[in-house]
Amino acid sequence: MSAVEGREPCSLRPLADVVDPTALDSLFDPRYDGTPRTGGRLSFVYNNCCITIDNGEYLTLQLLEDRFCDERDQEPTDSCVR
Repeated sequence: MSAVEGREPCSLRPLADVVDPTALDSLFDPRYDGTPRTGGRLSFVYNNCCITIDNGEYLTLQLLEDRFCDERDQEPTDSCVR
């Protein structure tokens, strides 16, 4: 996050203040019968970025200013910011 924003890591608000890490892990943990969860996406805003986690494996960071579009542009591909 600090690299994306060009800031010192200690200047950022702790991620755990925004998203409960235990709850986040629970979303992508295997089901009670042990079968893996497939699919799933979580998006949230943190420090002027939209963070998206896909399938518990892939992390995408995108600056909010890059996600806004005017009426001439196409809509963003997901619904984190409109």
